[in-house]
Amino acid sequence: MARKPRSSPGPYLLYLELLRDRIRDANRFPYNLPALRELTRLSFHPRVTFLVGENGSGKSTLLEVIAVESGMNAEGGSRNFNFSTRASHSALDQCIRLGKAAALPGDTFFLRAESFYNVATNIDQLDQDRSATAQLIDSYGGKSLHEQSHGESFFALFEHRFRDHGLYLMDEPEAALSPQRQLQFLALFHDYVTRGCQFVIATHSPIIMAYPDACIYLLAGDGLRPVAYTETEHYQVTRGFLSNPKRSLQLLMGAEPPTESD
Repeated sequence: MARKPRSSPGPYLLYLELLRDRIRDANRFPYNLPALRELTRLSFHPRVTFLVGENGSGKSTLLEVIAVESGMNAEGGSRNFNFSTRASHSALDQCIRLGKAAALPGDTFFLRAESFYNVATNIDQLDQDRSATAQLIDSYGGKSLHEQSHGESFFALFEHRFRDHGLYLMDEPEAALSPQRQLQFLALFHDYVTRGCQFVIATHSPIIMAYPDACIYLLAGDGLRPVAYTETEHYQVTRGFLSNPKRSLQLLMGAEPPTESD
């Protein structure tokens, strides 16, 4: 009898292939997204893969199908979460193949910022039926996530719930974090990477995507391609604005740009 693969340091995800022969109508969502029109294979970085792009470019759709094909709940959580508030995920999972390594991750979790409230609610509901000595919330720091601010509840997840040798998917983890908290997240995030974890992250944050040992994929109107950090619009727009906020605001508001004497 074949032996079950044991948990070991990543990578766990190797690639995602879009099986074009299974697509019935290439003009329907999500196959009509520019980033998916020419996609054949996306290779994951062994440690950190970033998905970046404009709103509506398909980052969340792609991350969601990776979560579903990895056995996680489409609305967020681990493999043990099966709640559903609204069946909104696409049928993309029927047309992809996820290449996986022989080793299994020791832990999994899908953070979806927009539905993290539902994850927190589900934890509280499940704990009502469990003994006081085996509460799920203990894995998140012991305090109900609803009794913390949005940012505090995110950090409770990062600090307490994640484990060594884990596979973690995150959709906009910066959504509830201040700039200072994003820097703290980077330090914590790096610690997990050194402990054998693999991450796939959809983000708009130029702070988070600055992590050096990573691959950044840009989802844009001309397809999906790897880009350097300094080539991302997130970096360029932020750098341009912060280098001269006064001029940037004047241009945005339609005022005459300042003279050199200004």
